[in-house]
Amino acid sequence: MKAEGQRILKELVLVGGGHSHIAILKEFGMRPVLGLRITLISEYGGTPYSGMLPGLIAGHYNYEEVHIDLVRLCRLAGAQFYRTRVEGLDLGGKRVLCEGRPPVRFDLISINNGSTPRTKGIAGAAKYSIPVKPIMQFLRGWDRILEAAIKREGDSYRVTVIGGGAGGVEVTLATQFCLYNELKKRNITSSQIEFHLVTESDVLLPTHNPRVQEKYTRILDDRKVVVHLQHRVVKVEADALFCEPGAIILSDAIILATDGAPSEWLRESGLTTDHQGFIVVDECLRSPSHPFVFAAGDAASVREHPRPKSGVFAVRQGPPLGENIRLALADLPSKPFVPQRHFLSLISTGDQYAVASRGRWALEGKIIWKIKDWIDRRWMKQYRELPAMSEDEGDSRIAERLIPNSDTLPEEGKETIRCGGCGSKVGSVVLNKVLNRVDIIERKDILLGLKSSDDAAALKVPEGMIQVQSVDSFPVFLNDPYMFGKIAANHCLGDLFAMGAEPQSAQVLVTVDPGSDSAMEEQLFQVMSGAISLLEEHRVALIGGHTSEGSPLGIGLVVNGLAEEGSLLRKGGMRPGDQLIMTKPLGTGTIFAADMRARAKSSWIEEAVRSMVRSNGPAIDCFKRHGASASSDVTGFGLVGHLIEMLHASGTGAKMNLKAVTFFSGAVETAKAGILSTLQPQNRKLEASLKFKGERDERYELLFDPQTSGGLLASVPLKHAEACLGDLKSVGYLDAAVIGEVVVREKEEPCLEIRGL
Repeated sequence: MKAEGQRILKELVLVGGGHSHIAILKEFGMRPVLGLRITLISEYGGTPYSGMLPGLIAGHYNYEEVHIDLVRLCRLAGAQFYRTRVEGLDLGGKRVLCEGRPPVRFDLISINNGSTPRTKGIAGAAKYSIPVKPIMQFLRGWDRILEAAIKREGDSYRVTVIGGGAGGVEVTLATQFCLYNELKKRNITSSQIEFHLVTESDVLLPTHNPRVQEKYTRILDDRKVVVHLQHRVVKVEADALFCEPGAIILSDAIILATDGAPSEWLRESGLTTDHQGFIVVDECLRSPSHPFVFAAGDAASVREHPRPKSGVFAVRQGPPLGENIRLALADLPSKPFVPQRHFLSLISTGDQYAVASRGRWALEGKIIWKIKDWIDRRWMKQYRELPAMSEDEGDSRIAERLIPNSDTLPEEGKETIRCGGCGSKVGSVVLNKVLNRVDIIERKDILLGLKSSDDAAALKVPEGMIQVQSVDSFPVFLNDPYMFGKIAANHCLGDLFAMGAEPQSAQVLVTVDPGSDSAMEEQLFQVMSGAISLLEEHRVALIGGHTSEGSPLGIGLVVNGLAEEGSLLRKGGMRPGDQLIMTKPLGTGTIFAADMRARAKSSWIEEAVRSMVRSNGPAIDCFKRHGASASSDVTGFGLVGHLIEMLHASGTGAKMNLKAVTFFSGAVETAKAGILSTLQPQNRKLEASLKFKGERDERYELLFDPQTSGGLLASVPLKHAEACLGDLKSVGYLDAAVIGEVVVREKEEPCLEIRGL
C-alpha cells in the first residue's frame, strides 16, 4: 500500500548541469516537491565552476577542486541522472531527443547547458583549433600542446588565442604560466615560446571599464604576449590564422576563446531565439513561445534585461528559476526577476595575481587573487559539503492541486490506497502504449510471442539442441532507468553465456513506481527500452512478461538459451594445472553502496556502468576457443563464493593471488571507508572454506563483494592461458587477468588458498 501523495504526478527535465541547475537540484533536494520526478540530462558527470577554470589550467587547482559532481548531487536530491548528449526537442510531444537512447518525456523543461566558443564565420576553426569549452575536450587538447612544446626543447613554438574578452585574456595568461612552469621543471628555456592574442575588437576586454583594459594591456605587455587588435579571424589552418584586413599569423597551436555560441539544436527546436540562436525568455526566465520551457545562464537571452554571458548571472538566476518552476508546476503565477546591472568582476592573470573591478573602479594584486580564491572555494564548498536532504517534509502544492486528476485517479477520484494482487497490475492502456513504442525482434523459433494474444509463449527447440533457462531480478540501484534495464538484461544473460549457451528469448517482469498514467508510461518505457536494446544486441526475442505497480522500481528476466547436447560449460570440470582467468574487475557492490549514500564519485559510477553493460558473450567465445574446462559468471556471491562453488563441483582446490585481482576505481577506497554491500556479511561466511596467507586489507574484503553484471571466471589449460588472455584483451576485456591456478585438493584442508599482499 502506498499513500497517494507519494505518487509521481509531474516530470521536470533539466537539460545541462549549469550553475542555475545545480542550485535547483540542491534546493529541491532540501525542500522536495511532492509528486515531482526530476531528471537531469548532461553529457558529463561533473560540471566545472567557470570562475576556477583558469586556475585549473594554470595548475593552481586539480580537476576535482573545480568540478561539481552531478551524479552525487542528483543522488542527494532524489533526481534521475541521464548521461547523454541532447540532439533536439520535440516540443509538440514534450520530449527531449537524446543520442543513443530513447526520448525523454517532460511536463516542464529547463535548459541551462551553457555555450561553446563561436566558430561561425571562421573557416577551419572546428578542425584546427582547440575550443576552451567543453573543458574536458580542452584539457586533452592542452595536454597535446604541452607535449609538443616540450618536445621542441628550446626551438620556437607559437601559441595563439582567438578572443579578447575576459575568457581569452585569462586563458592566454593561464596557459602561458602553465607552459613556462612545465618547461622550467625540465630545465628547458622558454625564450623561444611565443604567445599571441587575437581579437576583432579595438580594445581588450570591451565589456569592462577603461581601467581594467589599461591594466591588462600593461600585464600582457609585461608577459610579452603579442596582442593583435582589430584582427577578425576568418580562416584557420593547421599552422596559421588568416585575418581581415589581410594579415596572416603563423601559429603552432590555436586556442579558441571567442564569444559563446548556443547548441545547434536550439536553433532548430522551434523555440523563439534571438539573432545569435539563444533562447529568448521573459523576466520570469520563461519562454514566451512555449510557457512550459524555462532557460537560464548562457543558453538564455532575457528579453527585458539583456546582460553579457557570465557565470555570475547564471549563479544569480538559480533561486528565481527554481521558485518559478515550483510555481509553474502548481499552476501559480510566476514572479519576475530583475538581474543586477553591476557586479564584482575578478579576473586572474595566470600566476596568483588578479584584477578586481565593479562599475568604474579597478584594483589589482596578490591580495585580490587570495580574495578570489576564498570566494571561489566558499562557493564550491556549498556543493561539496551537502546537507542531509529532506525525506518527510516538502512542497505539497503540486500534489494538492493535481489530486484528484483524471490522469492520475479513477473518475470518482478519492481513493488513496493502491490495490494488491492483480489490482496492482499496470493498466493495459499504459502497457500497450509502451509496447507500441519499442521494437521487438522476431525469430523463427518463437512460435507464439508478444504479437500473439495467447496466455503463454511457445518456443521451438531445434533437433539436437537443449534449452537452458535462468532467472534473476533486483530492485533499482541506478538513477537512470534506461541504463538500469540494460544492466539487468546483461546480468541475466550472463548465466546463459557462462554455460556456453546461445540466448534465444526472454520474459521480463517490471515493477514501476505508482504515478499518473504518463509518469508510469515514461518509466516503463525507459526501463524496457534499456532491456530490449541489450537483448537486441544478441538477437534475443522478448516473448512476454508482467508489469505491476510498486516501489521501488525493479526488473527481472527469465532468459532462455539453446546449446548443443554435451557442449555445456559447467562449474564442474576444472582440472589441476588449469589457470583461473577473471574477465572484469570487482567492486560494483561497494561502489553502489557508496552511491546510495551519495559518497561515490561520478567517475567511479561511469567506469562501473561501462563494465556492467559489456556483454560476457565475446568472453565465453574466447574461453571456448581455448579449451576452457569450467566457467561461471561472478555475481551475487562474490568472487570467492562462485569460485568455491566451482571447486566443490570439480572436486579440486585452487590457489589465488590477491595481487592479480583487479578492482574498479573507487572500490578499494569505499571498502576502506567501511562502505560495503548488505550482502557482504553473508558472503563472508564462506571463509571457513579458505585459507589466507599474508596481510588482509580492504582488497581482501572485495573478494566477497557481490557483483551485478560481473565478469566470467573460467579455468583454462596452462598451455592456452596466455593466448586466451591476449584474445580477451583484444575484444575489450582490458582488465582480464590470470588470478590463480587449480590444484589437487588436499584432504581435510580448505579448498581455496589465497595469497595476500
